[in-house]
Amino acid sequence: MRPAAALALLAALAAAALLADHWQVPAAIAGVLLVMCLRAPASRRWPYLLGCVVTAGAVLVITPLVVVDGVDVLWSGPVLPVLGQLDVTTEELAGAAIQAVRLAAVTLAFAAYAMLLDHDALLRSARFARRSALVVALATRLVPTLERDARGLVEALRGRGVEVEGVRGRARLVSPLVSGSLERAMNLAEAMEARGYGRAGSTRAPSPRWRSLDRLALAAAVALVLGALWL
Repeated sequence: MRPAAALALLAALAAAALLADHWQVPAAIAGVLLVMCLRAPASRRWPYLLGCVVTAGAVLVITPLVVVDGVDVLWSGPVLPVLGQLDVTTEELAGAAIQAVRLAAVTLAFAAYAMLLDHDALLRSARFARRSALVVALATRLVPTLERDARGLVEALRGRGVEVEGVRGRARLVSPLVSGSLERAMNLAEAMEARGYGRAGSTRAPSPRWRSLDRLALAAAVALVLGALWL
């Protein structure tokens, strides 16, 4: 499947999870996207899956404490300044669960985009807004690149007899990672300038033709968004 068609399908899944009213729809979408993300290597997928669990769990825990809704009180807490009475109702829990599932679906859609799509092919297929597509592609590669650099630093230090352990030890990697990222950005800018990126009359490698699977993915993306408006 072409990256552009896959991107449209992932975007449609995320939009359908946000638009659907019933919790079963975003839950099913999150399940499908989770299966897709599990196809990626374990070393690459764990930061994204951890971020999904943390953010969705935070929404599930915090929302009932800051939202006032419903009458079926399950727990009553203290009275805090500004926030007032802290309580948890059945309606608040139900709303928080729906929002958490929606956020999980959107996060997993981004994780699948970051791990499974060929960003170089996606950039080559961009017929318009190529600068914006390049910025998005570079931003998507930020986490995998930093993870690869951190792993290389840890291996280099281990070869010198220095073990990187605990939060303090890993926090010391921030400075070399930031400096390495700045140096990589300068090298990338120089390479783009040397290759004439953004100039008029640039050439482009021929793209493969759209197949039936790609057209089916686009049709499914449109059907997902339209169907979510009715569910």
